[in-house]
Order: sequence, then C-alpha cells, then structure tokens
Amino acid sequence: MVSPQVNQKIQALIKDHPIFVASKTYCPYCSATKKTLSSITGDAYVLELDTIDDGAEIQDALQELTGQRSVPNIFIAGEHIGGNSDLQALHSKDQLVPKIKAAL
Repeated sequence: MVSPQVNQKIQALIKDHPIFVASKTYCPYCSATKKTLSSITGDAYVLELDTIDDGAEIQDALQELTGQRSVPNIFIAGEHIGGNSDLQALHSKDQLVPKIKAAL
C-alpha cells in the first residue's frame, strides 16, 4: 500500500516538472530515454528510483497512477507518455519535439 505522502510527492513531481522521468540508473531503456530527451532539452527532471530510499514505493505509486510498473515512466506537461518505446514512437513521428516545446 502506497502512503498518502508518496502519492502527494509523485503528484507534485509530475505537476512541478514539465518533463518528469522515473528512471533507474542501470536500465538501458532509461538510458535511451535520457539520451533522447537530452538531445532535445536539458530541462527533463529525472528521478533515479534505485538511488533513493522510497524508490520502490514511488514505483508502486506510479503503477497505481498509470498502470505501468516498468521504467522509464515518462510524463510531459502532466500527461503520461508511457515508456521508452512510446517516447521513441513519438520522436519518430516528429511529435515529441513539439510536445516538449509546448510543455516548456
């Protein structure tokens, strides 16, 4: 069960950061997402779940919120984008850059 504090923390992170990524340092899909985003903007906020004490609970909260347990878990302008394959699909359709620019 996810604590109300963690749910509030996640909601605040999504609201306060135009680009929010829940990631893990060892995940190759997270690395691909971070590389793609950094090629477009330096304004992505990345939370490395494996480096913080409440990372597992945050991942649980994200699953409750989005239905997605895997990382990366990506939000742009408060909208859940999905994972790396979803981000790359937007990028290949030339929809990612306009979405990011609108968010910033």
